[in-house]
Amino acid sequence: MCSDFRPTAKQLWKPAVGILELGILGARGLLPMKSKGGGKGSTDAYCVAKYGKKWVRTRTVTDSFDPRWNEQYTWQVYDPCTVLTVGVFDNWRMFADVPEDRPDCRIGKVRIRVSTLESNRVYTNSYPLLVLTRTGLKKMGEIELAVRFACPSLLPDTCAVYGQPLLPRMHYLRPLGVAQQEALRGAATKMVAQWLARSEPALGHEVVRYMLDADSHVWSMRKSKANWFRIVAVLAWAVGLAKWLDDIRRWKNPVTTVLLHMLYLVLVWYPDLIVPTGFLYVVLIGIWYYRFRPKIPAGMDTRLSQAEAVDPDELDEEFDTMPSSKPPDIIRMRYDRLRMLAARVQTVLGDFATQGERLQALVSWRDPRATKLFIGVCLAITVTLYAMPPKMVAVALGFYYLRHPMFRNPMPSATLNFFRRLPSLSDRLM
Repeated sequence: MCSDFRPTAKQLWKPAVGILELGILGARGLLPMKSKGGGKGSTDAYCVAKYGKKWVRTRTVTDSFDPRWNEQYTWQVYDPCTVLTVGVFDNWRMFADVPEDRPDCRIGKVRIRVSTLESNRVYTNSYPLLVLTRTGLKKMGEIELAVRFACPSLLPDTCAVYGQPLLPRMHYLRPLGVAQQEALRGAATKMVAQWLARSEPALGHEVVRYMLDADSHVWSMRKSKANWFRIVAVLAWAVGLAKWLDDIRRWKNPVTTVLLHMLYLVLVWYPDLIVPTGFLYVVLIGIWYYRFRPKIPAGMDTRLSQAEAVDPDELDEEFDTMPSSKPPDIIRMRYDRLRMLAARVQTVLGDFATQGERLQALVSWRDPRATKLFIGVCLAITVTLYAMPPKMVAVALGFYYLRHPMFRNPMPSATLNFFRRLPSLSDRLM
């Protein structure tokens, strides 16, 4: 969730493409974060916003569950594909009788991607403040924000940003390794925390770490599940397309199948229409999805984060210290669970590698008989394509693929059986 892609040297900075305006109006329905005299609950909330190198902090509204700040801030935007982060915290440092190392409690935060904002439009919305604790997901209240991205819409300067590299040139000539990135991220977080600790009023180390997502790369079963379901959602369109083609092959909707036969004939006879027809379909799909476009900038998604029904033991593991402070039997149980998950990932990676090695085995002569058969079939296809018009071959193959189920054998095809019998390097593993 980067908020600044500019180089360190100011000489390399390019002109700003717009202005980001943020109005922090207030919050409502905050939960009590501390108890004062007589056991009365209280919350002393303040808000922190970060974009690029500029951090801002509102005043603290004491003893209020519905604080009103009504403060406005602006930032220059050099790249619209960046994120504004707004967090709400409960102030503990304002009390003299509280130890200095007592951290300010987090109430929640919101991220808003600048590129999702329409130009020169004011968005005034309330976002839920959600915090994931050891006991589960908790809604701490709501924050009301007003956001506007003022920029010339679709002018050459704005559009050219989308075609530029994200990082400076040196990052591509001499890229940093994963270990170096982790070390630099930790060092940068520490430096920013020390710098903001000297500001007035000071921002604590816990506030900086929370705003910078310093713990985002720590292992978590919940995050692993969330990323897995993200991959499944990304591949869902391919699964849907395969299902649609399978329905057409099975003639579940004869009218659609006949129309697809006609479209296929037109594209085969006039191959110069394939590319423009593909782009036309992309335009039509984009126009169709325009009616489903988001009306407001999105906030935190608990379902996407897998935070609604997370297991308590997984939450306890996520909030555990490093190194762990749990008893040996709990660590052993979690280690065994991690090994089971890693074994599944290992199996999936091995299956992907097997398919690629089988493709390489077609011409690598690891299986001489299979390679001879493959070369012979390729020779026959070459002679056929030289002897017959390509359009007739394409029509025959397409109609054979879309043939009626009554002419189709339910068993796997000979080509698929041949591919599955090709050797891989898995039998050489120890």
